[in-house]
Amino acid sequence: MPAEFALKKGKKKKKRELAEEQKQEIQEAFDLFDTDKDRAIDYHELKVRFLTDMMLERDPQEEVQKGSKLFDDDLSGKICLRNLRRTARELGENMTDEQLRAMIDELDREADGEKRKKAEEKV
Repeated sequence: MPAEFALKKGKKKKKRELAEEQKQEIQEAFDLFDTDKDRAIDYHELKVRFLTDMMLERDPQEEVQKGSKLFDDDLSGKICLRNLRRTARELGENMTDEQLRAMIDELDREADGEKRKKAEEKV
């Protein structure tokens, strides 16, 4: 055994401690996850916290625009019965034209039989 190793082995490591401010920051972070305040973080609490963070980072307007692109294959700026019929078929959904028309009617603000895609529409 080299002498150098023997010296290192005999040295005591200096115990590292956190400053009070650091301890407080850690406690605050822990408390964000420990929603039921049982002083433990379980899988459910961790999952909910991460999902919440993911949702808060998303832009709802951007999500609507992405979703609209999936339907508007003819780039008309509108989602018509034909667009919904194609999308339902691609998803394996067996929906009648009446059901699809009801979806359009629910969102048809211009009463023209189609759902317009507008960036300024509220989510």
